Amino acid sequence: MFAKMGIFVFMQEDYIKLIFGLKLKQIRTDKNLSLFGLSKLSGLSKSYLNEIENGKKYPKPDKIAILSEKLDVPYDQMVSLKLDKNLAPIGNLLKSKILKEIPLELFGIKESTLIDIVANAPVKVNAFINTIIEIAQNYNFSRESFFLASVRSFQQSNNNYFDDLEQSVLRFAKAYQINLEKILSSKELEEILIEEYGYKINGDELSKFEALGSLRSVFIPKSKTLLLTDGIDEAQRTFIYAKEIAYNYLETKERLFTFPWIKFDTFDQVLNNLYASYFAGALVIPKDRLTKQLIGIFEKETFDADLFLEAINAFNASPESFYQRLTNILPKEFNIQNLFFLRFSHKANSDRYYLKKELHLSHQHSPHANETDEHYCRRWVSIKMLKDIRKGRKEHEFDMQISNYVSDGMKYLVFASATKDPFKEDYYRSISIGLLINKQLERKVKFLEDPKIVTRNVGVTCERCAITDCKDRKVPPIALEKSAKNQKIEKIVEELNQRFGS
Repeated sequence: MFAKMGIFVFMQEDYIKLIFGLKLKQIRTDKNLSLFGLSKLSGLSKSYLNEIENGKKYPKPDKIAILSEKLDVPYDQMVSLKLDKNLAPIGNLLKSKILKEIPLELFGIKESTLIDIVANAPVKVNAFINTIIEIAQNYNFSRESFFLASVRSFQQSNNNYFDDLEQSVLRFAKAYQINLEKILSSKELEEILIEEYGYKINGDELSKFEALGSLRSVFIPKSKTLLLTDGIDEAQRTFIYAKEIAYNYLETKERLFTFPWIKFDTFDQVLNNLYASYFAGALVIPKDRLTKQLIGIFEKETFDADLFLEAINAFNASPESFYQRLTNILPKEFNIQNLFFLRFSHKANSDRYYLKKELHLSHQHSPHANETDEHYCRRWVSIKMLKDIRKGRKEHEFDMQISNYVSDGMKYLVFASATKDPFKEDYYRSISIGLLINKQLERKVKFLEDPKIVTRNVGVTCERCAITDCKDRKVPPIALEKSAKNQKIEKIVEELNQRFGS
């Protein structure tokens, strides 16, 4: 897993074979010829022609000459790699950097499978590609967004749990005598970085540059110098050190050099950033300790907020790292696999809330990102926490609720925390994790019937919410009303068809 993955690349020979096959199939189809018909016309076997069209074989010059003559197409046109407008997008896709950079085998996609799909339905694939491109353009979907979405899908397909990384953390702790039963300090990790990996730590330089804004660290590989901003706290410093150790211990070559990242050049860099972050989270928040604490919380008949906050404070980690670690542990150790994770950002004195990060396990859950500038439901506890942290003086606000999504009948147990953003003036962030209330959750969590837990009817956005008596609504249910109007029109048209169709 940690060795550099094979990159999916159409070699020139494979590309030439596939392009010739696509062109032959298009010419044959345009002339209303079946494979059997072309076989009779050319004297070449049907199975041989099928392999050509599927990009598995490239015919010899004499066979191309026969096809050229019988199909009445110039030889040069047949062997040219230039594609007409119908096939051009597919050629562009096959040569694109996206396919060269993303290891499709990561998602269980074989090269031969993709070739068969393209060869057997080029027109449909072309339409699909154009659809994806159009959606990406309309929603400003960048290359970076595509890579991040791919990594998120990879996390979701693995239930966000990677046992080989968990085992690597245990081996590292044993090799360097790290006691995972105690709170890990940045000093322990700094000593390993310096003594074992030859790092130089500089905590003064970054703060001299105002333009660097929220940048917390920069690694200079040539001199092995780690530059840190002086604004980071102990938990942030520990996490940064843990990620640097991960890159070294896992012998990662393709990596990012800033935290948070500014840009990346390859998909491997994004994927390895996930691995390093996971390793860091597992090192700072060990699985066994967290599991024991969660068992203690879940076995109580009533929810103990103090016990939950003690669990967060039991590690040298931010609330966000704690909540993210829950998304690793709950599916594996408690078989709670239906959950979501959200991170919101909010600026003081504004009425906008931005969903900056999300993760959905098992399926896409009700609360999710909306890119059409709609208003997220103000009844979400994650939104409430941002209001509370903004008005109060606490460094950390915590609350929970049961969110009942009226539109689909789903209920979630949601935990949420909010803190001030230490790197952005007048900005706040909230982190929440929601667990779908089903039979499995009821078996694992004893306090679900606690009458003190508030249950609120919620929606996703105001524009699509069916709750009629909501006093927190920011705008009318415009999208919902439009949908209802269209359904009414469809119903009337259907009735007219029935009345006058006989």
